[in-house]
Amino acid sequence: MLTVEQAARLRALAAPQVRSSHGYSLHNLAQLCAQAPEDRWPDLVEAHFAALRAASPGGESAEELLRGVHARLLPTDALTPELVTSLRYARVVAEGLVLAYALDTPASVRILTDTDVERVEIGELGRAAYENLLKVPAQHDEVPLDEGALLHSVYGDSPFVASKALFLSELARQVTGEPLPDTGALVVVPTRHLVAYHPIADGSVAEALNALASYALGAHEDGPGALSPRVYWWHRGGLTSLTVIDHDTRTFSLQPPPELLGLMKGLVRLDSAGRLATSSAAKAPAPAELARTAAEAIAGLADDPAGLGDAFATALALAHARCVDDPDVAQIDTWDAWATAVQLGTALFTGAQAQECHLGEDLVRPLPTLPAAPPADARAWLDAFYLAVSCRQQERADLLCRVPLELLGRDGTVDPYVLHWIDTLRSYWSRRPMDEVVDKLIATINASQPETVAHAPRDFVNRIDYQPVALFHRLIQRNHEAFAETLAEAVAEHRAFWGDSAAPRARVALGPLAMACLAYDGEFPLPPKQPHLPWHLVNRDRIETIPG
Repeated sequence: MLTVEQAARLRALAAPQVRSSHGYSLHNLAQLCAQAPEDRWPDLVEAHFAALRAASPGGESAEELLRGVHARLLPTDALTPELVTSLRYARVVAEGLVLAYALDTPASVRILTDTDVERVEIGELGRAAYENLLKVPAQHDEVPLDEGALLHSVYGDSPFVASKALFLSELARQVTGEPLPDTGALVVVPTRHLVAYHPIADGSVAEALNALASYALGAHEDGPGALSPRVYWWHRGGLTSLTVIDHDTRTFSLQPPPELLGLMKGLVRLDSAGRLATSSAAKAPAPAELARTAAEAIAGLADDPAGLGDAFATALALAHARCVDDPDVAQIDTWDAWATAVQLGTALFTGAQAQECHLGEDLVRPLPTLPAAPPADARAWLDAFYLAVSCRQQERADLLCRVPLELLGRDGTVDPYVLHWIDTLRSYWSRRPMDEVVDKLIATINASQPETVAHAPRDFVNRIDYQPVALFHRLIQRNHEAFAETLAEAVAEHRAFWGDSAAPRARVALGPLAMACLAYDGEFPLPPKQPHLPWHLVNRDRIETIPG
């Protein structure tokens, strides 16, 4: 941060201030000087060492310690041999970071020593340090990035601001009104005056990781009060470094642990398919626009069959979006959108003969003959199967159940419970012995426990993915009353997950819809016209012939 000549001048200015029996780091002082004209350096040096001399010499009462103690993050390289011997209570909380306690007084801030800590019960001291830290004033800004990620910046004059990262979920609740998701957050503490974080909630996590890494490195170098250039994963109250520093080559790289890497992959896939309630879904896409996009995608399949996955995703979004104005699928244009989604979803996994796809408003596109080339996309298979069941496409559902489970199992973005659930549905639809179906259902339930899920957010698993599983359980029990209660719960969970999101998938609870259709065909008494369950699909009033 300084030239050789500047560094020599700073040492010369500091030398008269230094007591021979002590060692002093000039790192923070150098950062201050690097940002100031050199004619101000003597004043900065004098003020820096005056603050050090004004520091409390110790001996405070227990009451004084409890009143002024704060949790404090320190860089590990700040612990000189002299400090280490007097801070045996301090502990490393993450690579590059040490947790200690500091006493904040009107004149100075000093790190508490073992002698200080011994005067107060350690649990009581820790609670006071936490409470005092959360009272430290700070400002909060939201920083939107170009690709949709949102960073939160919390900053202030206090040297304790960055230490709030130790209690990041509580900090998030203070500045946004919402706690962090179960998946945690990416966080940086480049200086003691700054903490920036990104909640891990959607597919923008990859962009946020790179942005935070660049930001942390620059802010750490600029200072003042350098703390750490690393990116950390705050998860379940702990900090894990994602930054690997090669000190020989002076290079930085990002290496998320397998648990976080799996979660990131799952979030990217879920978000790109519109399955998450995110800020990117703030505006509802117009059905007419989706219909045109789907028509263009279908028209391009003759030259590029690889576009079938995108065409299916758009057609499915159109089917959901039509339900904004036609929630029961009473109109022919809405049925056409659902029928086209069925055609494309089945074709994606089983191939197709030439047929016509109707997209509403007399918009028709020919679907060319396509060979079977099923992708390793387990969730797309579930969508296609739910659609076939809801639209009473027995033969198409049969074909989908012949897609090898081993192929779907290559999808590295889903948790095992998804594959167990697919296996359960395949066995049930193929009329395998009920004992076999029940065993596979139990495997699904066991694999969906929170401690075993690594790729999907917990609220998505509980409120979206698990609901058709719970309904299926009541279905095979033939328990009419329990099925109706569980169906109402599934609809409520769907609504709670999506909130006021304008995303197309918010309109229809697709998995519960498929289970409701199976139940209706099994003569279960169902209350009519429940929200998010198109009634004219459930009761078959809108079911018409689908080409192909």
